[in-house]
Amino acid sequence: MSDQPKFHRILLKLSGEALMGEADYGIDPKVIGRLADEIIEVQRANIQVGVVIGGGNIFRGAGLAAAGMDRVTGDHMGMLATVMNALAMQDAIEKRGGFARVMSAIQIHDVAEDFIRRRAIRHIEKGRIVLFAAGIGNPFFTTDSAAALRAVEIGADLLLKATKVDGVYTADPAKHADAKRYEHLTYDEVIERKLAVMDTAAIALCRDDRMPMRIYDMTVPGNLMRIMHGEPVGTLVDAG
Repeated sequence: MSDQPKFHRILLKLSGEALMGEADYGIDPKVIGRLADEIIEVQRANIQVGVVIGGGNIFRGAGLAAAGMDRVTGDHMGMLATVMNALAMQDAIEKRGGFARVMSAIQIHDVAEDFIRRRAIRHIEKGRIVLFAAGIGNPFFTTDSAAALRAVEIGADLLLKATKVDGVYTADPAKHADAKRYEHLTYDEVIERKLAVMDTAAIALCRDDRMPMRIYDMTVPGNLMRIMHGEPVGTLVDAG
């Protein structure tokens, strides 16, 4: 492992469900605190950091729509859930001496800045951790798509998807004991094999802009920094 980080600027995608810890709903302070510690550690290693957080620990627009709610309304509620999570992460980061800014794709001026690409890049260049909230501001698009879009917009070197699984498997490892983990995949392989990495729109955007992504287990302390130093943690998806 090299002593020098391999990346200059990253975009980290955290699932909302991951913030729940062992709970059934909401945010586990211990989990969000540990994640904040890891993000600050990376930022203090002179790596510029942007973060997209999902809202599934509070609301999932698709799930609400499946239960009979109007899809657009459900998605707007999901966007607001991501704002709540971003504010919680901002608080956790700042309590630990870090500097963070929440930028929202929907206007909510009393609690967050509007997302403006050039301003976001300036925040990142000044060493602030930028938390991108409210997805891309439109219904029918997931926070995976938002993560891919923001990664491209800020010129990230790597898109990271933090999950509770240590990479991408041939099948659900919780249901299939014989499932095998991939160490490397191409964008087209992910789409053709219908692997549950990110939604197809996000994968296609990464493919078109040649944005490499790595899927890894966020529940293992230190994994994020190991990736920053070049360790092959999880599954890498790129052009091949």
